[in-house]
Amino acid sequence: MASTSIDPLDVPPYLVEPLIPSITVGKVTCAQALGSEIYVGCSNGELLRYAMQADDSSKLESYSLLSRQSLPNEKAINEIVLVPYLSRALILCDHQIHFYTLPSLDPVPNVKPIRNVVTFAVDQQHLQRPAPSFAEPSTKLSPVEFCVIKRSSIALYSLQDRLFYQKEIPFQQGATLARRTGRYLCVADREFYNMIDLQSASMFQLLPLSQAFDNPAPVKPFITVISENEFLLLSWTGATTLGVFITGEGDPVRGTLEWPSHPEALCLDYPYITTLLPNGTIEIHSVETQAIIQVVSAPANMEDRERVTLVACMGGYMVSSSQRSDKMRMKKVKLVRRAQATPSSDGSSNSDSQGNEGSAEDIVATDT
Repeated sequence: MASTSIDPLDVPPYLVEPLIPSITVGKVTCAQALGSEIYVGCSNGELLRYAMQADDSSKLESYSLLSRQSLPNEKAINEIVLVPYLSRALILCDHQIHFYTLPSLDPVPNVKPIRNVVTFAVDQQHLQRPAPSFAEPSTKLSPVEFCVIKRSSIALYSLQDRLFYQKEIPFQQGATLARRTGRYLCVADREFYNMIDLQSASMFQLLPLSQAFDNPAPVKPFITVISENEFLLLSWTGATTLGVFITGEGDPVRGTLEWPSHPEALCLDYPYITTLLPNGTIEIHSVETQAIIQVVSAPANMEDRERVTLVACMGGYMVSSSQRSDKMRMKKVKLVRRAQATPSSDGSSNSDSQGNEGSAEDIVATDT
């Protein structure tokens, strides 16, 4: 198990840089990024779309607001899942999954929202599919599968140009969180982590959310897909929190992670696991060695000093950098032109096949 008794000052910090300005209406509840765009969900039901662009060629690129729209009922947006392979965004709001196109965020025609949703889990392997080329017709794309967890059942869907309902599996435990990779769906109820084999519709318990049975206080569940057949689950012992790597068959793998308190947020940026702790620090562990790599201070909201959460996305977040522009320098380059054709004495035309060097010059920026 990796020890966390380390002085943060002894570990070089990550670079923390703001990406978008503060939200003036409502609070940020979730966010995701795709390429040079960031999609932000707010507590008042607003969906914001930002893009990195340069308003002034002499300044660094920065994110600016492209569009804003409100989802029905003006309820908080709970989750945004981007599916680049299908150019779709699945948005959970007010117990409904809404379907939008990427990058414009227009409602997908002829696809109605799925209602009575507690949470949902898109197959992680399908989320990792690269975006297709423009020449590839949408009708030839493979469907993307996901599970919708309701109060008493788990419904299986697939999404292509249309939404297809597959089947439903009874589930009575009252799920609060779910993650899927391939045939395996890991679900947390109020007490235990459970593994479901979607092909055989079988389920077994893995481990409790809290091992401090004398203290019935609720513990926030965490499920993270590590690889095609591996999950990371967090369990509170009453003194520390353990991170257990486990396969879809229920077999433990790797070592065990450990935190001095139960994390408030966790995300994977392979090969690192990053967690936000209640003491206001961010700890970064190695997935491969389980060793602690860095400890940094978590930035707080300047208005209410509130640290909300950590959010990871598969493609990362684009950040403007002056490094490349600092290496650019202006250089004069001579232009080379071909000579114009001139008529010959026999009436035919000829030209200088080697070309003539003109006197004009062009100024270009080159990378040094």
